[in-house]
Amino acid sequence: MLSSLATMTVLLAACSRQTDTAGSQTESHQPVAKVAGSGDVCATHGAPQELCFICDASLREKGRLWCTEHSRYEDRCWLCHAELEDKNRLYCKEHSLYEDECFLCHPDLLKEEGDQPKPEASLERASPSVAGGGLMCKEHHLLEAECGICHPDLLAADGPGMKVRLPSAESAAMAGIVTARPELARMADAIESYAELNFNQNKLAQITPMVRGVVKSVQVDLGSRVNEGDVLARITSVAIGEMQGAHLKALAEERLCERTLTRERKLREQRISSEKDLQEAEAAHQAAVAATQQTRQQLMVVGFDEQQIEAMATGGGGPGILEIRAPFAGEIIERSAVQGALAEVGKPLFTLADTTTLWAFVNIPESQLALVKIGQMVELSSESLPDEVFTGTLTWIAAKVDDHTRMAQGRVELQNADGRLKAQMFARARILTSDPEQAVVIPQSALQRLDGRPLVFVKLADDLYDARLVEVGNKHGRHIAVRSGLLPSDEIVVNSGFTMKSQLLISRLGAGCVDH
Repeated sequence: MLSSLATMTVLLAACSRQTDTAGSQTESHQPVAKVAGSGDVCATHGAPQELCFICDASLREKGRLWCTEHSRYEDRCWLCHAELEDKNRLYCKEHSLYEDECFLCHPDLLKEEGDQPKPEASLERASPSVAGGGLMCKEHHLLEAECGICHPDLLAADGPGMKVRLPSAESAAMAGIVTARPELARMADAIESYAELNFNQNKLAQITPMVRGVVKSVQVDLGSRVNEGDVLARITSVAIGEMQGAHLKALAEERLCERTLTRERKLREQRISSEKDLQEAEAAHQAAVAATQQTRQQLMVVGFDEQQIEAMATGGGGPGILEIRAPFAGEIIERSAVQGALAEVGKPLFTLADTTTLWAFVNIPESQLALVKIGQMVELSSESLPDEVFTGTLTWIAAKVDDHTRMAQGRVELQNADGRLKAQMFARARILTSDPEQAVVIPQSALQRLDGRPLVFVKLADDLYDARLVEVGNKHGRHIAVRSGLLPSDEIVVNSGFTMKSQLLISRLGAGCVDH
């Protein structure tokens, strides 16, 4: 007893008491001696700055809980844990420690110059529940070391999650919180980018007349699907009539020369005509054949095919009329042809596209180009068709990177037999850079972020949830793979997760464990 009184007398001597104008007593603590070699003094707490653990979190004892609301150790916070206070030990209100452990008021407690007391020293004098790490948060009925509402800063990726207690079992339903279990699905590593759809340039044609004329008739309209060789329009032209007449004249001359040559050959065999006459007949026939071929070629250049030219020789086809035909099967996507309008050389009458295949141009970041190769599978999704994924093959990668975006363009060929994809659509692309593997997959709505770190909430009870940091992988549509931190059997919050995040961070908003 005498030794205890002596200790109390010494400690009281280190504390100067002052009386304010209202007559109440306040304690002002000053160090009895300045620590040798210490630097500036903390103006707020009257201690060397290199020792002030209240201001500098790095100076606090590792593994010892800190009450952020009241700026003191949890096991010395009588506002949160009044039942732990030892009434027989003097308490330093300025630094929220017992006087016999407050090295800021009593530097002589330091083992060596500049050292803090070892954590074990203070914990030995704490209650058994404190020494065993069993501090309870009375408001949330959890261990202080597990209470995410009181200590969200303790949430670590390499440790267990922090628990969040709701006010009641009905709170989750009232807040619209919905839970579900993750899915197991096969997902591959992928590079995500935006894409723009366009027509297959190898199956796109602008149909243009090769001779000036007037549109006599139009057989198709916008959106018409045509087969190869179908008539799209007919134009009439004096120039076409002249070419047809020249061909027929040359053809008639060829036939006449052919009969003359046949007759000369027979006369030569009978030795009636001379060799010279035969040679002249052969030369004339060759010239007539060349003239016919020339006029035939001119007709083919302007758009006549072999069958039309053959029919012309037998009187088929209208004079001065050219039929404009489809070069391949497809859909009319543009039309400027109007009956009676003038058709100019080089001015398209129609644009024809084969829409059964489309091209998607993707933008690949420069930093990920090394992972991309021609032949890789690409998945595309569009906002207009949110529940569908279209697949194609990467067929081309640009030889240069854009100066401004630092991205290289790639081309993906897509099958579009049903025609639901349209040119100029925007889409999200995933270039698969590995084979698909089994993964735990969650909706992106289940993912929250705390200080930039991905976080999910796992249901433990109707009013209790585990805030858990996870490592995420690739995205696929509205889902994302979780590489670690989550099991398929865990039940997670998939809707109104922000409400749970707000509850976790409520202490940062000004509410604490003693606010009721």
